[in-house]
Amino acid sequence: MPLETVIKESKKTDFRTTIHSDQGWHYQNKHYVRQLKQAKLYQSMSRKGNCLDNALMENFFGLMKQEMYYRRHFSSYEELKQAVTKYIHYYNHYRIKAKLAGMSPVQYRIHTSQLAG
Repeated sequence: MPLETVIKESKKTDFRTTIHSDQGWHYQNKHYVRQLKQAKLYQSMSRKGNCLDNALMENFFGLMKQEMYYRRHFSSYEELKQAVTKYIHYYNHYRIKAKLAGMSPVQYRIHTSQLAG
């Protein structure tokens, strides 16, 4: 997604927007960093040479590609965007995980918040 689109979309929320990336040269470019600061976007980077910093998201994207993306053809950006949105909803609300006691992430969060009372 182009940075201009991210900046535009970030203005629609009251929450802080974080842009996370590796330490690729284009993410360290002065112009790019300046644009983030001007838009009040928070920049987060993995530590150099440490792939474990982003392991959870890498795992999620791997699952999403395997379960939703591979062997499918999307005829437009909108169709892909809808498929990603639908998959994220499925993952959060319905996809059970053994590490979460056989619950989806949302179910587990509700369960643990009820236990905490």
